[in-house]
Amino acid sequence: MSLDLAIVLGLLAIAVVMFALGRPRMDVVAIAMLVALPMTGILTVQEALAGFSDPSVVLIAALFVIGEGLVQTGIASRLGDWLASRTGGSSVRLMAMLMLAVATLGSVMSSTGVVAIFIPVVLRITMRLRIPPSQMMMPLSFAALISGMMTLVGTPPNLIVNSELVRSGHEGFNFFSFTPFGVPILLLGIVYMAMARHSLTGTEPKETTQHGHITLAQLIRDYGLTGCSWRLRIGPDSPLVGHNLAALRLRARHGLNIMAIERPQRFAPAFLNATAETVLRPGDVLIAHFAGPEEQLRAIAAPLALRPSPLADLDPVREPRPIGLAEVIIPPDSPLCGRSVLEAEFRSTYGLTVVGLRRGRNIWGEGLLEEELQAGDTLLLVGPWKALHRSQRGKRSFVLLHQPADLEELSPAADRAPQALLSLAVVILLMVSNTLPHVQAALIGCLMMLGFRCIDVDSAYRAIHWQTVILIGGMLPFALALQKTGGIALAADGLIGLAGDAGPYALLASLFVATALTGMFISNTATAVLMAPVAMATARDMGLSPYPFAMIVALAASAAFMTPVSSPVNMLVMGPGRYRFGDFVRIGVPFTLLVMAVSLALVPWLLPVR
Repeated sequence: MSLDLAIVLGLLAIAVVMFALGRPRMDVVAIAMLVALPMTGILTVQEALAGFSDPSVVLIAALFVIGEGLVQTGIASRLGDWLASRTGGSSVRLMAMLMLAVATLGSVMSSTGVVAIFIPVVLRITMRLRIPPSQMMMPLSFAALISGMMTLVGTPPNLIVNSELVRSGHEGFNFFSFTPFGVPILLLGIVYMAMARHSLTGTEPKETTQHGHITLAQLIRDYGLTGCSWRLRIGPDSPLVGHNLAALRLRARHGLNIMAIERPQRFAPAFLNATAETVLRPGDVLIAHFAGPEEQLRAIAAPLALRPSPLADLDPVREPRPIGLAEVIIPPDSPLCGRSVLEAEFRSTYGLTVVGLRRGRNIWGEGLLEEELQAGDTLLLVGPWKALHRSQRGKRSFVLLHQPADLEELSPAADRAPQALLSLAVVILLMVSNTLPHVQAALIGCLMMLGFRCIDVDSAYRAIHWQTVILIGGMLPFALALQKTGGIALAADGLIGLAGDAGPYALLASLFVATALTGMFISNTATAVLMAPVAMATARDMGLSPYPFAMIVALAASAAFMTPVSSPVNMLVMGPGRYRFGDFVRIGVPFTLLVMAVSLALVPWLLPVR
């Protein structure tokens, strides 16, 4: 072993140890390695930074943006709502449908993003069905990892392995090359988790909080508003039709404080701010606050041809609540201090309606509108989410304290869901047909999402998981350093010496085990960066096809089931599932062995080694 190789292996060992310890963060470790490698003289600065010019890095960043477009337009949350409506109260059916939905969605967008979307959905479903969250959170993370085995863009390790194939002078995988392996593993995972769910025990979820957030029900109770919020559907023969809210004076005449208007649309309802100029139509739903008894409301509603239903009757699992609701506090320097709610003109100034006021332990019901506001008062505001977020820009008259967990998933661009689906379809079509390089196809999808206003530029930048991008770009130079110092050849020779005499199947098994074991302590992305060149060198030295070796590394890198540090999706479900490190070892190790058996059976059959 040369001195240069020893230095590179030493730096790699330091990086692996820091990855395993989780200190510092993985992206910081990658930057440290970028600094250290050129200082050894083994790589130049240009070579160390070349990882950021790799097409796979740009492709991964673009896929984060496309995935965020699916979130912003509500496609992801609607999939969750559809899932919740078809569980039938069965935990096994819920688990199976959850894993199918997550694996499907995760095959075309970030698995980390999918898990983040589904955690609150699953928490609400388990709360409703009285199922411990621990029984669903690990199936959620396992399905997200399996989604990486479904398509080429399902996970960064696939793209890294594909880039290594191309760099070695071979044709890369196509979009669906992974699907024949991912589908059987997904079905196996559903059966396995259905059998193992009884060993995933945990306490029942509390009714008052969700994932550490305050709930809508709790806010309504805190402000004494139980039974005061209503949905009033306007009938076709209503005398309100054709008139604007200013002319109708519903609050002055009937005590109806209109907070928002839900208007049916072709794909998704539109939620309008209740301005004085808003003209009502048949089928509109008035989201209203009414402080009197239900009998009085129904007496008012009958001659107006309004059909009332309590807002609390909405199932937040199947139908997310249509308006934003948040608790805010008045700071000492607020211009609102000394002014009443009426004088502050919340609706005309902020597009929001005040429905609750608390001062210490006192709650204002009657006289709310005339009460002078003081520093430290907390208000409960209702209105469009855009208005709530806009109120927090620049000099803020009030500060957002809480927004309930069961309102956080409303989609700001829900009316553009068809355009988001079109953008996704174009990307997939271009990738499947190989009309353009995958990175160009993904960038076209990003431009379409921006052009259709499915996502804005600021949200696109925020959607990119920069830690992942920096981790990949920072670790890719290790492959070049190992190649220049003979490390990859040495690893390939060691693998051949260990299992070469037993044949190519033993080589594939050894490669899977080495990749999976490495992935126990560092991220699956970093594992793929290290193991893909070894797989290519092993196939080349043995005179075998590189495709089964590349595929086995990709599948093993995605089989990060054994520890919570193997993948971000495992770390995401640790808290909500109330898991310990050993839970992943106990459930993940047997499943990894099953995945290895299926992979070793299918890969040489579908991708012959010779």
